[in-house]
Amino acid sequence: MVFAYLAHRRACQIKQDERRDRIKTLAPIFHEPITARDKQILAQPVAALVASVQSGKQDPVDILTAYGKQTLKAHEETNCLTEVMISAAAGWAERCDRQGILAGIPVSLKDTVGVQGWDGCIGYSAWVGKPAVKDSALVRLLRDAGAVPFVKTNIPITLLSFESASDVFGRTTNPHKKTHSPGGSTGGEAALLSYGGSRIGIGTDVAGSVRVPAHYSGVYTIKASVGRFLKMGSSTSMPGQEGVTPVYSPMARTLQDLEYFWKAIMSMEPWKYDPSCLPIPWRNVSFAEEKPLKFGILWDDGVVLPSPACKRALTIVANILQQHGHEVVEVNPPSPYDGLKIGSRLILADAGKTATAPIRFFEYNDAGMVEAMRMFRLPSFVRKLYTMYVRYVKRDEVYAGLLDGWHEKRITEFWPLVAQREAYKNQWFEFWQEEKLDFLLTVPNALPAVPHGGMKNSFAACGYTFLFNVLDYAAGVLPITHVDNALDHLQGFKPRNAIEAGAYQYYNSEDMHGLPVGVQVVGQRLEEEKVMEGMKLIEALLRKDGSGYQLLNA
Repeated sequence: MVFAYLAHRRACQIKQDERRDRIKTLAPIFHEPITARDKQILAQPVAALVASVQSGKQDPVDILTAYGKQTLKAHEETNCLTEVMISAAAGWAERCDRQGILAGIPVSLKDTVGVQGWDGCIGYSAWVGKPAVKDSALVRLLRDAGAVPFVKTNIPITLLSFESASDVFGRTTNPHKKTHSPGGSTGGEAALLSYGGSRIGIGTDVAGSVRVPAHYSGVYTIKASVGRFLKMGSSTSMPGQEGVTPVYSPMARTLQDLEYFWKAIMSMEPWKYDPSCLPIPWRNVSFAEEKPLKFGILWDDGVVLPSPACKRALTIVANILQQHGHEVVEVNPPSPYDGLKIGSRLILADAGKTATAPIRFFEYNDAGMVEAMRMFRLPSFVRKLYTMYVRYVKRDEVYAGLLDGWHEKRITEFWPLVAQREAYKNQWFEFWQEEKLDFLLTVPNALPAVPHGGMKNSFAACGYTFLFNVLDYAAGVLPITHVDNALDHLQGFKPRNAIEAGAYQYYNSEDMHGLPVGVQVVGQRLEEEKVMEGMKLIEALLRKDGSGYQLLNA
């Protein structure tokens, strides 16, 4: 026990010293103030930067220098970085394919992404000093496209949180407000993009891990369906977990950059790099101007009511669509709560043992996971008694229904759950066809960014994103507005269940004033192109109306 603790502290110190030294020993130019030329580079969209490199007008090293400087500022403000690869990236930039579809573009990576010679410990001190032996499929494709991976970004230990903290790397803060989370598990990436230290980043999503950070930090993403984006050759906290399959997906500072990057990756035929990728090129989707689109809107998942700030963002989008002739209807889909129950029983069917196995004695674990594991470790009869108390004394069927599944599953329990998942997907398929929807709109989360430690009582409040992992739908998030204390004050609210009560402990429009608020745009499975067009339509209408979202440090 003592030796494990000492090994843990030593590994953390080694990693933190290594990160600090890599920053300190960078070429002097990276520590110089940002110049007018740097600002010019930082202001250009990805497409323009690629064109300038291909034409010989711009040197990839200069682009890396500008983004390297801004990234160091972002890290100083938010603690968003894990692996600082900038020094090596300078050589990669010199040798990159200057005619590639991503020529000279710095790309930031979630800590999970495998890069040869660099750690991907994802916050576990036991995994420090175990670098990847070869590049992941994604990194090989990026290099072939001319891109320059240059940093890896922070995550929560276990990857199962909407915060991003560990003993190894420390806590990442929201660039809009240091007291609040940037999201998780791709939180470092969201913080870096929001600050302007990168334009393109890569994350993963199994319950909202790119969409919630996009919502919390004010950036853009589209969660891919399974098989659409590369994943092989990277770290994970739950290898083999396919009850709710995790996916890699890109994030971006602007929607324009997100679209360019998606198209660039698909043009490289990712299925030739990763056998898990489906051979589906990027497909052109266009909407007839004279034909209105039909948007279903989910105002309430029956578990946690959207907060005033998040409801206001959704209302803004609904109103602008209606003003321009599109049909927006409130829908009553198959129970989102049923999806939460099925998904929660599948994703932690092992009672969290795989994700927590590498954690050493005395090592920090996310507050939400601590609460989840405490329930898993209760003796069966105690858990059943507690569930009965919640159901029959507290009269809280929503929380009791989740507690019913809070135990390790045998294979004879797991397979029926998979069957339930598939039947549930079919219910949604039939609903979508009957309603003849083009899109579904909802909030990415019931609340804006939570304060640090907020997952302790709100870890189960993930239904608005987790639902679409269970369904394997393509789902995007774009920022719409900011929390406004004058408009978003909570009045006369009475929680309906323990999950809602836990989440709303952290809603305070005064403390949250100025934080970003996004909206989620959902299509069906493998409809990433369509979701992109829906997001473009919404953003274009908002900008036309003079109410487009203002990026941080723009």
